[in-house]
Amino acid sequence: MKSLKNTLTTLWHEEEGLTIVEYAIAGGLIAAGVIIAFTNLGKAVNNVITYIYNTLTANSPAAAG
Repeated sequence: MKSLKNTLTTLWHEEEGLTIVEYAIAGGLIAAGVIIAFTNLGKAVNNVITYIYNTLTANSPAAAG
């Protein structure tokens, strides 16, 4: 059985191994971008919903009364 060092060295020199690493890095970057985008989108949606709620609450007959 190969040692870990020999396995990693072989993986480093194989083209297929480098391709797998490149896909893993690209997938990680895409996942990070999606997480950031959804976080920002969630904040924007929350702001819109809060604005609508505050506008409806301020203009309701119960608030005037």
